[in-house]
Amino acid sequence: MTYLVLARKWRPRTFETLVGQDHVVRALSHALTTQRLHHAWLFTGTRGVGKTTLSRILAKALNCEKGITATPCGVCQACTSIDEGRFVDYLELDAASNRGVDEMTQLLEQAVYSPSVGRFKVYMIDEVHMLNGHAFNAMLKTLEEPPPHVKFILATTDPQKIPVTVLSRCLQFNLKQMPGESIVGHLESVLGQEQIPFEVPALRLLGQAASGSMRDALSLTDQAIAYSAGNLTEESVRGMLGTIDQRHLIRLLDALQSGQAQAVLEIADELSTRGLSYRAALADLAVLLSRIAIIQRVAQAADESDPLMQDIIRLAQTLHPDAVQLFYTIAVHSRSELAIAPDEYAGFVMACLRMLSLFAGSGASNQPVTLVLPTPTAATASVTAAATPVSAAVAAPQPTAQAPLAAMTPAAQPPKASTAQGVTTDAEQEPLDEYALGAELDADSSFGSSMPPHMDDDIPPEEGYSAHAPATSALSQIIVLPEPWASFSSKLPLSGMASQLARQSECSSVSGRVLTLRVPTKALTEGAHADRLRTVLSEYFGFAVQLNFDIAATSGQSAHAIDVAAQVVRQELAEQSVQNDPFVQALVKDFGAQVVPGSIRPSASL
Repeated sequence: MTYLVLARKWRPRTFETLVGQDHVVRALSHALTTQRLHHAWLFTGTRGVGKTTLSRILAKALNCEKGITATPCGVCQACTSIDEGRFVDYLELDAASNRGVDEMTQLLEQAVYSPSVGRFKVYMIDEVHMLNGHAFNAMLKTLEEPPPHVKFILATTDPQKIPVTVLSRCLQFNLKQMPGESIVGHLESVLGQEQIPFEVPALRLLGQAASGSMRDALSLTDQAIAYSAGNLTEESVRGMLGTIDQRHLIRLLDALQSGQAQAVLEIADELSTRGLSYRAALADLAVLLSRIAIIQRVAQAADESDPLMQDIIRLAQTLHPDAVQLFYTIAVHSRSELAIAPDEYAGFVMACLRMLSLFAGSGASNQPVTLVLPTPTAATASVTAAATPVSAAVAAPQPTAQAPLAAMTPAAQPPKASTAQGVTTDAEQEPLDEYALGAELDADSSFGSSMPPHMDDDIPPEEGYSAHAPATSALSQIIVLPEPWASFSSKLPLSGMASQLARQSECSSVSGRVLTLRVPTKALTEGAHADRLRTVLSEYFGFAVQLNFDIAATSGQSAHAIDVAAQVVRQELAEQSVQNDPFVQALVKDFGAQVVPGSIRPSASL
């Protein structure tokens, strides 16, 4: 006897056995029970969610010898014929291969005749979005007012390609992707009736690989049965799918947390030896980090039945929440970088080393030191919330041999300064230098010398900008601008809105460590832009710089205003040059030509 694959053998025959589409089953069942039957239904959804299965069940419900019912008997001639695909009044048409107007015209010509043996003629058009425009136009009239004995069932995976004139003539039902637990439960039922031993973790892997498609899950189960010789274990399914053992990722996070670069490389080599996908490894790592982040915020979300839950809880307790978020961001973005990396191994290793760079060693020792991020206090909460990933490291001074990191305690914060003209930022809280280290800092040391470079700087510092100003004494921490603010601000290593804040502002006054800027709009001072500018200035001068903002009209001396004025002059020179050109004048005089307004652009040489 020919073997029947699981996806066909265990196709649902009734609404009750359909999995994961309760919202559609409820609507159709009520319509059949109350005899409020529409003449056209449209089922949309991804592959393997039950569109064809629903159409067959609906055809049986309409033609069952018991009558129109939501519970077809499944044993009468109409029900069995539809299940076996030989019912003459139920026609499944593949629009991908019958997409022309001729095929549609032939179908509609047959629709006028009464059904041969059934109660209704049911036309099921699969992948209906593949029909061309003429075919859609040909079916519009019949689809709107079909004969009483004709029902249309349309199915598609891309409803956006269906004309709205067709959508408005149908009842549309969107079939959802199958939840992972629903797939696992159905596979347990199927394998139990097939008397095939299995492990639940193996079924979870199959459900995850199916990506919401029940047909894909059953097809993968068929493949797993053949691969494992009828014994579905987690190890065999993982080997068939080529998925990453989560224990490798647990070891990877432990190595990253402890700063063990050698262990990270060993894990990468081990994945390469097993022939596993680094893209899949980064995806699974992102999923694992998301689970850790969830446990950190919602401890009740822990699933005790998960064999990895103890490791996840341990990592949730030892990894700082900010580090989890940074690792997740790097893992997600590094997947797209694999396409342009020399090879996947190099891309994966560089992603791990990028994570590892967040944990810097201290002193001359080669032993890795775990970076402990301080818990934000009320005084530093606003700075921490707006800081970029590396800004968290800037906010905490690096440990020295005389002042270990554990000895840091936040000191009292000075009160906020205010300005009569405008607003102030949280920069006055001075989180950079208000930590009591428990030991005397070197008076000649530069505060910015131990700060790591910013990962979010997409542009290099321009010529004339020094990442660190000359070392200043603790008693002489006074802002001295090396040049006018308009020139100095244009050379700062800033981008985006932080750059616009610096370039559109004017220096109003300088007093000690306080720099007051005149800004034309308040919106420029909101968000993280002011904190970014303050951080860059603090790195340059070597001490914490306080920023005040006056919201007032500028006098045209900002870097942005100077650039705009220069652009206007260059534009006028370009237009004047074109107007004075002898060739242009000859064209205007002899042929009545005219220069198109706005078409002149100054060249780089002007």
